[in-house]
Amino acid sequence: MDAGLRTRLEWTARFRAAIRDYFSRHGYAEVETPILAPFLIPEPAIEVFRTEFVPSKGRGPELYLAPSPELWMKRLIAQGSGSIFQISRSFRNGDCDSPLHNPEFDLLEYYTVGGSYLDSIAVTEGLFSHLLAAVDPKKPAGRLSPPFLRMTMAEGFERLAGIDLAACQETTALVRAGQARGLAFSGEPTWEEAFHIVFLSLVEPSLPREKPLVLMDYPALVPTTARRKPATPWAERWELYIDGVEIANCYSEQTDPEALQRLFADETQRKRLARVPHRTDDALPRIVASGPADVSGAALGVDRLAAVFLDEPGIGGVILYPFSTMMPPHPGTT
Repeated sequence: MDAGLRTRLEWTARFRAAIRDYFSRHGYAEVETPILAPFLIPEPAIEVFRTEFVPSKGRGPELYLAPSPELWMKRLIAQGSGSIFQISRSFRNGDCDSPLHNPEFDLLEYYTVGGSYLDSIAVTEGLFSHLLAAVDPKKPAGRLSPPFLRMTMAEGFERLAGIDLAACQETTALVRAGQARGLAFSGEPTWEEAFHIVFLSLVEPSLPREKPLVLMDYPALVPTTARRKPATPWAERWELYIDGVEIANCYSEQTDPEALQRLFADETQRKRLARVPHRTDDALPRIVASGPADVSGAALGVDRLAAVFLDEPGIGGVILYPFSTMMPPHPGTT
């Protein structure tokens, strides 16, 4: 075997073993949930893979490759599993348009029972400290070591785009603020669409890069299963950025069944416009509501994090068979 490949395989094994060791030491049970699912959580921004079960006789049900293990892990939480984690193979159709995407990838999800999104920051900082001690990163360890920088979304818009996000809770106000800073908006965007145009154009490219950054308190107008921060327009959500790249996403999980049912109904309507529509996990709001009242869930891209530690420009340098290298050439090409 090539010496370079051997070194990469050994490093990857240590890296994943260190992740598992950290969570096991802190009382999280490792679980393994199905990749095939008969229904999914409605997420309009994610396209999925569709397949079917072929029985010996007749025709089987339509199935989907899970884009994350969330729907199964939340069921375990509701059944009393306690805090859990897993490194799961996950699938997102069409995700191959940049060095940071691959249609199949490894996702670390960890759920802390009795914790909030703020508690999950400390859990994630602890994970980084543990990984830095267990593996030898190519990046200077000081750049990756906790404590992480913290910035609210409101602070980011004010400092990096000169926009008072709290004062722009109507679509017209946000569009006008973006236009005043040279942005173009086609058609009649929703508030969420306008937010993402401003964020991706003006805020995200200018985020601090000297240390990992927790960008927190996202607008509640962006629909997610995150709990709303009381008496504010914000949701208890953060994303972790390293060198300007989003690595992890975390919520204080919404457990109110009526709020979840409204969200699922709205998102299911939007999902019908997807290239690959799917059946919705309609039971999940009721199941989540039957479990613990306080849960924080985080999802972290294992391949992206490994690329950061190895100073690779993309995940193609840390996965064995990137999608782009697997595909045969199109007919007529050489």
